[in-house]
Amino acid sequence: MKTGNRVARKHVGIRDVAAAAGVSVTTVSHVLNDTPHTRTSDDTRNRVKAAAEELGYQPNRLARGLRIQASGMVGLITEEIATTPHAGKIILGAQEEATRQNLMLAIINSSLNPAVEIDPAGVRAFLDRQADGVIYATVYHDEVNPPEEMLGIPAVLIGARDARGEIPSFMPDERAGAASIVDMLVAAGHRRIAFAASSVDVPATRGRLLGYRDGMLAAGLDPDQFVAAAEGEAKGGYEAAARLLDVAVGADERPTALFCYNDRMAMGAYRAIAERGLTIPADMSVVGFDDQDPIAASLFPPLTTVALPHYEMGARAVAELMGIIESRPEHGLLPGHPTLLACPIVHRDSVAAPSPDKHPRASTH
Repeated sequence: MKTGNRVARKHVGIRDVAAAAGVSVTTVSHVLNDTPHTRTSDDTRNRVKAAAEELGYQPNRLARGLRIQASGMVGLITEEIATTPHAGKIILGAQEEATRQNLMLAIINSSLNPAVEIDPAGVRAFLDRQADGVIYATVYHDEVNPPEEMLGIPAVLIGARDARGEIPSFMPDERAGAASIVDMLVAAGHRRIAFAASSVDVPATRGRLLGYRDGMLAAGLDPDQFVAAAEGEAKGGYEAAARLLDVAVGADERPTALFCYNDRMAMGAYRAIAERGLTIPADMSVVGFDDQDPIAASLFPPLTTVALPHYEMGARAVAELMGIIESRPEHGLLPGHPTLLACPIVHRDSVAAPSPDKHPRASTH
């Protein structure tokens, strides 16, 4: 495109320099920002600087300001998690850790983005205000593509991994959490353990189903015998539980325990169980996932469930971000491998050993 007699120059970004030099974006950032405590050879440094000069790269002054000025403020961008009933603990964990680190935490609630692209508007807003670093918390994505504004600055992801492997992240270990539920039910004596799965294809759906299968296979049980999928709400829980209970001819064939994809599905399952004249946990143990307020503790009986580590993710993200800002050598998680945080079981009153007459009869010789 020409303007008068001048040719408009294409904007050259940090990714262009990385491609020309044959190195990662992180390496380019370290070289051009003179980041301390990095292991970059002189040859690599020279290649990066030569590529930047040849391409006419001009660094983002606002982004560079994050490296040379300390505002004492970090930004948290939430992808509609601030409006969900159980994820506010991310904000609480981040806020309390920021206070411990003598930082001010600023929050922007971004709209939910169904794509895997992170909206750069919130990042730019924090750059304009000279924030020392940025945390982005997502809802459903297992991989995202951060905007260029997040590359070359201190940044951490919550709930997703960077598809390019440049930014460290924290995610819940939902697969291990689901497997631990099956282990707990097996230890209580259950062998016919059903799973009310979600029909929506999101990372949590896949992780929890895989965890259920892991636990069942580890116990030598059939992972496909008692599985029904429905929407991840109370209505779906009711429908899935009804299907799982109605396929059985008698008490000695139906499941003795029901693991629900989330607490909302467990709420619907309670109704389906009661309508069939069964009681919890005497006739059927029920377990949820999420430890969602106020559902899990308010059901009767109170629901045993798995807690997502929202508080820990928020706190750990701020601590990691501060380590990156200060270039502390003990920090620096592997960006290509998200740090998985444990999902602990919250024991309440909805689980008991199966009644003796509901145990599969042992063979006699």
